[in-house]
Order: sequence, then structure tokens, then C-alpha cells
Amino acid sequence: MINIKIPATSANLGAGFDALGLALNYYNYVEMEESDVIDIASSDDIAVPCDERNLIYLSAKDLYAVCGKKLEGLKLRQTNNIPMARGLGSSSACIIAGLVGANKMLGDPLTKDDLVDLAAQIEGHPDNTAPALLGGIVTAVFDGRKVHWVKQEVYTKLKFVAMIPDFELKTEEARACLPKEVSHKDAVYNLSRAALFSASLLTGKFENLRTAVHDKLHQPYRMELIPGCREVFDIAYTHGAYASYISGAGPTVMSIVDVENQYFAGKMKFSLDNAGLGGWQVKELAIDNDGTVLIDS
Repeated sequence: MINIKIPATSANLGAGFDALGLALNYYNYVEMEESDVIDIASSDDIAVPCDERNLIYLSAKDLYAVCGKKLEGLKLRQTNNIPMARGLGSSSACIIAGLVGANKMLGDPLTKDDLVDLAAQIEGHPDNTAPALLGGIVTAVFDGRKVHWVKQEVYTKLKFVAMIPDFELKTEEARACLPKEVSHKDAVYNLSRAALFSASLLTGKFENLRTAVHDKLHQPYRMELIPGCREVFDIAYTHGAYASYISGAGPTVMSIVDVENQYFAGKMKFSLDNAGLGGWQVKELAIDNDGTVLIDS
């Protein structure tokens, strides 16, 4: 039995739409091995597809096909800590689990670059799949076939605090609300801030982060689909967040906070409850620099 640990991810990081993402220390766990039949079950109380529609199974099957093999069946056990449809990379975690597990079962015929490429082809973009596999903060460009990526390990005095609402937002819906075209001015606005984000995070100029997460390509439109989102932003800044942004397609709001701001999460929960947003969970996280790893049985 192959045991896999896959981190949650937070994509876009404000202005880096479909290009920036980072891994977080919040994990799904998957156990898998070859079988003559499809034998899929949840190890917790989270409902998952238990047939050929299962995304882990489909991803493993795709890797087998790339390698010229047929996957007859799969025994699979999932522990899903990462909440689904919340902008924390639950789908990407499934894709990466299937690819890493299948590659291991075949004797590792594909390289890490191959896995990054295949994951992006399945998902359509690499901003979640690449950091889920690689860890750290990843800057990636997908040209339709190949992902050109850079991973940077991040060791900073920062924590990432996720405000996770009690409702889902499907990625398809969150993408459907975006404009088909943007102005040259808005494109320049985002490009400059995406570059500023990475440079500021990695050099410790955290005072730049609030400006760096501003965006005109997706967040203004997605905010309208997330009741309470603007209020969560305002509360986070009141309690000293360096920056706040919509994580992935939403609806989770992520705040970047100094580790010395030790009561931030507690103050956020108290304020959200008082603002009538008691359904929002507050979870304190850190960057995961390792990405997906195999666990010794």
C-alpha cells in the first residue's frame, strides 16, 4: 500500500491570476494500491465518488495511459481534511495524489517535470497543482503542453490565516463571472503587483504585500459571489494583517500575518461572530516547503 500526504494550496495570491500559488500545512492523505477492481472508500465522513468518476482514480488512469499501460482497478482510501470547493486546492490534491501514486506503482517512469505538466493538462492551469506537488511558492506559466515553473522555498516570520465560510463556491461559477477581455491598463496593474508580491515576500518587505495583492482581473468580480467577503477583508486589516486576498476561486479569504501577531486568529473569530459571520471557520496555517510526500508504511 502506497501512503501519500498532499498539502492544501492557495492560488493567485491576489494579482497572480493562474500563475502564482503556494502550499500550506493542511493535508489530505491517500492510501492506494493496484487491484483487479475499483475499491474506493472514504476514511473519514467526507463523501467521495466511489466509482470511475473519482478524480484520484481518473488521474492515476491518465498516467497509466501516458505510460502505455492500462489500469485495471485501484484500491483507494481517502482522508479529506482539505474542504471541497473552498479555494484551497482540494481538486488539485486529488489530481496530484493520483499521479504520484500511479507513478510510484509503475516504478517512477515520469520525472517531476512530467508530473507537473500532466497535472496542469488535467486541471487546465498549474497555480494549484504545481505547489501541491512541489511545495513552497511556485511561479508557473502553462503554454498548453508544458509548464515553465520556479519553486522557491519560503522561510519567513509569517503565518497564513484562512477564513473559510460554511458554503461552497464551484470553480466553474467563479470563472464564469470573469470578463472575457480586460484593458491594457488593468493588465499592467496586475503584472506589476504580481511581480511585487513575490519579490516582497521573499525579501521580507512585508509592508508591500497589501498593495501587491490588489487585483483587477478576478477579485472584484468574485467578491460579489461571496457574501460577507468585503467585511472579512476590513476586519482582517483592522486586526493587523499584512494582506488579504481571495484564495483561489474562493470563497475562502486568506490573510498574511506576522507570527508575532499571535492573537490574530482568535480576534478574527470573535469579530466574525459579532458581525453575524459565525459560520466562517478561522484556521491558522504556514507554508509547506515539501509538497507531496510518500509516507513510510
